[in-house]
Amino acid sequence: MFLLNESFMWTKEQIPAQAGKIIVVTGANTGIGFETALALYEAGAHVILACRSLDNAEQAVARIQTHKGRGTLETGVLDLSSLASVEAFANTIRQKHQQLHVVINNAGVMIPPASKTVDGFELQFGVNFIGHFALIGRLYPLLNATPGARVVSVSSLAYLRGKIDFENLRSENSYDPMREYCQSKLANIIFAVELQRRVNATNGHLLVIAAQPGANKTDLARYMDEAAYAAALERFGTLMDPWQGALPSLYAAVADRAIGGALYGPDQDEGVRGYPAQGVITANALNEALALKLWSLAEEATGVSFPVRD
Repeated sequence: MFLLNESFMWTKEQIPAQAGKIIVVTGANTGIGFETALALYEAGAHVILACRSLDNAEQAVARIQTHKGRGTLETGVLDLSSLASVEAFANTIRQKHQQLHVVINNAGVMIPPASKTVDGFELQFGVNFIGHFALIGRLYPLLNATPGARVVSVSSLAYLRGKIDFENLRSENSYDPMREYCQSKLANIIFAVELQRRVNATNGHLLVIAAQPGANKTDLARYMDEAAYAAALERFGTLMDPWQGALPSLYAAVADRAIGGALYGPDQDEGVRGYPAQGVITANALNEALALKLWSLAEEATGVSFPVRD
């Protein structure tokens, strides 16, 4: 990954005060999501931890509260493998809050055994992309009503190897765990770029920004066997701790210099490690015809349309 700007070693200590901000972090109970929620809490935000189970969310809250922070915490049950769960969570947020400043689409699954969502999609595509698409669509009216609102779509360097196979999104033909992971992460960046196009076309103010965390030590690798994990270490070298992997998402969520439709990731070793910097989005994520086809599929799958594009 070729970077467009030099790193300035941006860290969470440079997060501006977040008092009064309401921020949803999906998958906030572990890894990068936990570190993201913690940093925003420390900066004074009201952080909504959107987790697959209430127990996971409450345990994360207890851990966060052992740290000094100026913010407040809220829990929410969000199972991204179920569109009904997504709708219920979004309805609750819209009932409880009049504003929503940031949603960080952090939760994800990587290379699980072949499995599907409640609604029949291959699990990685369904959770990483379809579930988050539905979430932002259902929260869009609230985001659109909040000045300065942002959406952060967390992707991965794996998007570089991704290709959207419209004939196999429900594992109709075959299943390759890494191929499907790369596809879902490509979809995450396509989503960010296309939603920003649509916001701009409707004169909206929302910023939609992609982030990729580099190579990190997190539970995301729980499905990797020892040989695969060893190969990953051989390829990437030393893995970063989750707090550092969270920095691109945090930068995208709060930094004044963050640009809508852009991608932020680590600045060293072609995006594998380092501190946040703007990266080049490759052509496979910028194809507008592909984006329109993917968007149409997601609208049909979720029953959610936003915003209307002329």
